[in-house]
Amino acid sequence: MLRMFDIVFSFMALLLALPILVVFIPVLLPKGKNFFFVQTRVGSFQREFRMIKLRTLPPGTPEVATHLLNAEDISPFYAWLRKTKLDELPQIWNVLVGDMSLVGPRPCLPTQKTLVAARLKRGIFDIRPGITGLAQIQGVDMSNEEKLVCLDEKLLKDISVKTYFKCVFKTVF
Repeated sequence: MLRMFDIVFSFMALLLALPILVVFIPVLLPKGKNFFFVQTRVGSFQREFRMIKLRTLPPGTPEVATHLLNAEDISPFYAWLRKTKLDELPQIWNVLVGDMSLVGPRPCLPTQKTLVAARLKRGIFDIRPGITGLAQIQGVDMSNEEKLVCLDEKLLKDISVKTYFKCVFKTVF
């Protein structure tokens, strides 16, 4: 049932996001940057997939968790894109094709070995990763792995239509 919501909402969201993405193309392309950033992430059952985001960092920036980046690498405009989460709009495609869900634990990088091991131990990889989840609506990011994994586990145990919509609405509003 949740997969059906993912398909319907991601299709509608792609239609709504398309004009936003078209507006940003002229802003980003003159600077010589590729518009999209594709990164390998760990998905359900530890299967790696290619997650799509808007590029907000200079090409060649190391593939590390966001909290490990140098803040001066991010211009004010790109910081705004990240703060508003507009850089994650292309992930709607990942939801539509089934790599992700709208609601689930945020997909981690394969290089985040401690986080991967903790999630594996608690069965977090049994569900699709998501654009949002309990950790995101509570402001917990990957810099606090212990709290993140606890919230991921709570989401895993409590995933339902009610939890799904709660996370989506709290993220949007």
